[in-house]
Amino acid sequence: MKKCPVLFFAVVILCVATNAQEKMAIKFNHVAASDFSIDKLKVDTSYGAVIIADVGSSSFEGNNKGWFSLIYKHQRRIKIINKKGFDLATVQIPLYISSTSNSEEKLESLKASTYNLENGTVVETKLDKDAIFKEKLDKNHIERKFTMPALKEGSIIEYSYTINSDFLFNLHDWIFQGSYPRVWSEYSLDLPSFFEYVFLTQGYNAFDIKTTNSKVANYTLREQNGTFQTQSFSLSSTNTISRWVIKNVPALKEEKFLTSLDNHISKIEFQMSGQQFPNSPHKDILGNWTTMSEELLKDEDFGDRLDKDNNFLNDDLKAIKGGSTNKLEEAKKIYAFVKSNFKCNGHHGIYLSGNMKDGYKNKSGNVADANLILTTMLRHENMQASPVILSTRDNGVTNEFYPLINRFNYVICKLDIDGNTYFLDASEPFFGFNKLPEYCYNGHGRVVNKEADPIFFYADSVREAKFTNVMLFNDEKQPGKWSGTLNTMLGYFESSDIREKFIDKGKEDVAKKWKETYTGDFSIDDITYADEKEYEKPMRMSHTITVDGNNNSSIIYFNPMLKEGYKENFFTAAERKYPVEMPFKMDETYNFQMAIPQGYVVDELPKSAKVSLNDGEGYFEYLISKTEEGVLLRSRIMLEKATFLPEDYETLRNFFDYIVKKHAEQIVFKKK
Repeated sequence: MKKCPVLFFAVVILCVATNAQEKMAIKFNHVAASDFSIDKLKVDTSYGAVIIADVGSSSFEGNNKGWFSLIYKHQRRIKIINKKGFDLATVQIPLYISSTSNSEEKLESLKASTYNLENGTVVETKLDKDAIFKEKLDKNHIERKFTMPALKEGSIIEYSYTINSDFLFNLHDWIFQGSYPRVWSEYSLDLPSFFEYVFLTQGYNAFDIKTTNSKVANYTLREQNGTFQTQSFSLSSTNTISRWVIKNVPALKEEKFLTSLDNHISKIEFQMSGQQFPNSPHKDILGNWTTMSEELLKDEDFGDRLDKDNNFLNDDLKAIKGGSTNKLEEAKKIYAFVKSNFKCNGHHGIYLSGNMKDGYKNKSGNVADANLILTTMLRHENMQASPVILSTRDNGVTNEFYPLINRFNYVICKLDIDGNTYFLDASEPFFGFNKLPEYCYNGHGRVVNKEADPIFFYADSVREAKFTNVMLFNDEKQPGKWSGTLNTMLGYFESSDIREKFIDKGKEDVAKKWKETYTGDFSIDDITYADEKEYEKPMRMSHTITVDGNNNSSIIYFNPMLKEGYKENFFTAAERKYPVEMPFKMDETYNFQMAIPQGYVVDELPKSAKVSLNDGEGYFEYLISKTEEGVLLRSRIMLEKATFLPEDYETLRNFFDYIVKKHAEQIVFKKK
């Protein structure tokens, strides 16, 4: 089972404080000369900047619309060390706009200043309000953006603002960790008892302070009734006050084989789950997977057309499936039609980019357009097809327990025929029937049907197998050289990458770049491919190879792995806090056979070796032998799992260190 960062899920409850009310050392809006020195702080300064303090809070207040407003406050102080940290001086504040009510979140009380130490005196430069820009991101989001003034190496920058929002579902998440180290990161929430939220906490950094208290609060709600009358009423609540603090938070680092840093970042998120007002029935907000699926199937931007007549498809489908003898053959033809004719211009999104009929007519759209059209066409022919929503590997994992629709960013099609299940993605022209791109293997997804069935696409369920065979013979026409062949059965995903390059660059360009990788004593020619158009199969590639053995020397050093060996370890860091998340299990076999150069004997041969990783989780063999005429080698690397926990990192790193070492070893030929 795939392991993820520790996740804690809890509905808001009342409990007593368990930690002391420790406060941070700095005071906002007051910068002293001593604040410019950070020598005493236990912080990594190599990133070019340090976030000294990052403090946020959310609370609720009654408004003049007869309801509540959400008040979010954010304060931040940053020490700029050098130019590497200048990115933090550009601040972006996203705001939500309702496309139905035409109302938007309001940015209030914005203050921003840059402080510089000049001749022992602290000089403050305030942000000019005219330097704040507004940019529309999409129909539901705008952004306020500004860059701090008078910025230089050594500056301290500080800003604060308030967001007043009528959208209570937008209770702000808090990110304790990011691309720069943080000395103090704090978030607090003052929550009335009327509102219930699911708390989702994630990360590897333990809270230094985590407290929960309660207080009695009174709220006055006012609403204008007619032209002159204003109606007001009060509500009393026992509020829950929560506070979270993490100190000395390290910066996040991109690592090899990591799906998304968002899966491992230290953060807390909130999702409104319900409302309970005095003398009123409980109102469920979050719902469940079944209700979410029902809503998606009724949504005109998702599943509204799936079961309609869709007569505009009649003529095309009659021609597409002509001559088919069974439903599976029909399905393959429909899939091939959509895949070959539909141009996908975006691989993120679960909603149609426009009207489905127009999308079908224009044969273009995003991944949701492609696969919802495919699903509709299959259902038109009375096949059991359903959309499946999931999250791609770079988008982060979804939540198996709560129907958080914003976590999903991809749609595929599930097809059931004669007791067999097939998963289809028509957005990629170089993938075959029942084949999914590697980025889809990211764990939990949901079938959008009446049952809202959970479904799991784990990288551990996929194996990428590659087989390479090399034969080198003494070149009779050119003494001192070897010539021969290299034949490879590529892995499926590697085949798909090459097919994509054929489409984007053309075969000639791909062949040219492949030849350029063989330099020095090596050269290749006559590159051929097999099963190029058989998209359900991996491709085979062959080419001739020539090696200059420099036979004028008394000793020849020869690496039998040629260009196929591992030259460096994937894992260079001494330690790793995140899992290693490979996209698939791997099985790579390399067979090599060569003739001993004429007039030489084998003087030294690498030693054979067999190594196991963690009692069967991986395997490496390097078997080499010689005969009177030649040398034989077999190298095989197998990983029986794709995901390794941080505690397994050191053994995995040592495993690949050993592979790199063995693949670098050479045969020594000595002249007779």
